[in-house]
Amino acid sequence: MTPVAIQTLIVSTNGAPSVVVLRPMEDSPENGRIRIVPIWIGLHEASQLGLALENTRFARPMTHDLFLDATTNLDAVIDHVLINKVQGSTFFSQLVLKQYDRLISLDARPSDAIALAIRQKAPLYIEESVLDQASLPYVIKRSNAAQATEKELADFRAFVANLAPEDFGA
Repeated sequence: MTPVAIQTLIVSTNGAPSVVVLRPMEDSPENGRIRIVPIWIGLHEASQLGLALENTRFARPMTHDLFLDATTNLDAVIDHVLINKVQGSTFFSQLVLKQYDRLISLDARPSDAIALAIRQKAPLYIEESVLDQASLPYVIKRSNAAQATEKELADFRAFVANLAPEDFGA
């Protein structure tokens, strides 16, 4: 299992799929190599991830908040999320709850599992086999190892924005 972090979330408003981009935490711009794992999601799922990332709360509980309230009342917490499988452009994950000394693994869509993990600050992991199969390399050439240039950042954003499910094969 490799720890991952959310690199970026691109929310599409024109009917096109949105994408959450994960990056292994061990990769860094300083070592000149970043692998990214784009996961295509719907607009609603992207909106929920955005709300979680912004720590947005509403007067009435949203579905993810209701789930977390229920788990808390059952003396459970989100232990971690594991993205454990990919078939074509479809990713699978396990939402792992901890209730006392017991771990409970639930099949979950990655978008839901990640949204819940963000709300409880639980770690995200990806299986090495999934990382090998679904990651795309993004190499940053550095003239100054301390800072990325604006052009490099713009190139990366353009690269991610132009990804399509077909880029991953079947």
